Amino acid sequence: MPKLSRCSELCLGKVLPESREQYRQIIGQLIDQGAEAIIHGCTEISLLVSQQDSVAPLFDTTSIHACSAAELALRS
Repeated sequence: MPKLSRCSELCLGKVLPESREQYRQIIGQLIDQGAEAIIHGCTEISLLVSQQDSVAPLFDTTSIHACSAAELALRS
């Protein structure tokens, strides 16, 4: 079976341990380079990593947008 790209893998609901580890390493490198926070700019990234994987705050844009939409809907 051909290797899936990270996007294809996640879109199919597959989370491979090596993918999770690769994202953990990337987060670590970003922090080492001075990042003070990490933004999950792709909806599937939160399937791979959570706050437990980072000493810097993680911001899941899907969750942020969903909460903001719900708050706006409830105010209307």
